[in-house]
Amino acid sequence: MFLYNTLTKKKEEFVPLTPKKVGVYNCGPTVYDYVHIGNLRSYIFADTLRRALEHAGFDVTQVMNITDVGHLTSDADTGEDKMMKGLKREGLPVTREGMYDLATKYTDAFIENLAALNILRPHVLPRASEHIAEQIDVIKRLEEKDLTYVTKDGVYFATSRYPKYGALGGITEVDESVARVAENTEKESPRDFALWKFNNELGWESPWGKGFPGWHIECSAMSMKYLGETFDIHTGGIDHIPVHHNNEIAQSEGATGKQFVRFWLHNAFLNIADEKIAKSKGNQITLRDIQDKGLEPLALRYLALGAHYRSSLNFTWEALQAAETALLRLRENVSGLPTGGSVSPEYKKQFDEAIFDDLGTPQALAVLWDMIRDENVSPADKKETALLFDSVLGLDMARQENVTVPDDVQKLLKDRENARNKKDWALADEIRIKIEDAGFAVKDTEEGQKMSQKR
Repeated sequence: MFLYNTLTKKKEEFVPLTPKKVGVYNCGPTVYDYVHIGNLRSYIFADTLRRALEHAGFDVTQVMNITDVGHLTSDADTGEDKMMKGLKREGLPVTREGMYDLATKYTDAFIENLAALNILRPHVLPRASEHIAEQIDVIKRLEEKDLTYVTKDGVYFATSRYPKYGALGGITEVDESVARVAENTEKESPRDFALWKFNNELGWESPWGKGFPGWHIECSAMSMKYLGETFDIHTGGIDHIPVHHNNEIAQSEGATGKQFVRFWLHNAFLNIADEKIAKSKGNQITLRDIQDKGLEPLALRYLALGAHYRSSLNFTWEALQAAETALLRLRENVSGLPTGGSVSPEYKKQFDEAIFDDLGTPQALAVLWDMIRDENVSPADKKETALLFDSVLGLDMARQENVTVPDDVQKLLKDRENARNKKDWALADEIRIKIEDAGFAVKDTEEGQKMSQKR
């Protein structure tokens, strides 16, 4: 398997630290609001990576953090904590208990999104607020090595005392945009970052005063707790490269004196009209928005797999509709096939070559379709091969099997057929919407109406 390592800026053969065992850490959500589809692209990518590693025979331990404290509205440690922003928006008490309740609400919603997208649940989903002691411990280790200093508003990491700062992405100069927004004149350098922020009203006790940890320190503390001081793979969006992930490297390696992560993998943005999707831009779309339009969540997964994870992807509703059409057609081709076949060695070789070349999912999808259309492959072999590929792609191809259509939905289907026979297209559309609301999709074919179950 070859993966593109952001640290070295090239594709490298992946060989884990421990034979056959892989530790993977994914930057997870800040749970102050619903995640949007731009966030979800990162988690589809992370899930595909895990599935591909398992397909290659590795025993994977996947850790994804839940940020429920410490993430300020600016990477430059300015603005208010995003959890505070959520508390005020929802009229909840500004207390640790209120913060925990808010985080639980949106963590549960996030886990529901993962299930809807057929994303395997990470083995560990640690919450930052439940690992304060571990974060304090890392800060202490940095303090002992003279890599910190204290200002009136917190404890900061001194990047000037860590010569290797900026290795990820080759960042050697101070980002002037960060310098302009830095509000703390006591900082030794604009790119120094908070390890602990003081807050006498809300937070936890620490050797430096009451407060809460900075956003970056949680990832170092929790990843090292569950995966060790050096581990194999760390993922995230490309927006994490210049600040968040360089900060993670500096504080982790500063504390341990060891290499933190061997392979850094980053996915590109999902855009709308060539503009990054972000809550701050007001252009976010959630999975619920997709479901409200009667579209299946896994259509988003199919759309994401159709582009390489390192390529930017433009989102349109038309593209999502086309992805759903392709997905449903794929399921129709697979679900009705007989069982008892064998995996096609020829097509498995092509699929593995695509997936093991830096997760080439567009090429892997093309191999899947070629296999399905190949009349020289028996129906049973097609099914076995498609299901093996689906263990990596996660498209739930066999969903139509053993589907029970309730009597009320069967009646709606018959009513729709009668409406279409009478050319009452408006009524047929109304009934179609009712069928979709019941969790099913209907497609008109030359053989008549075809039903499929939606997630």
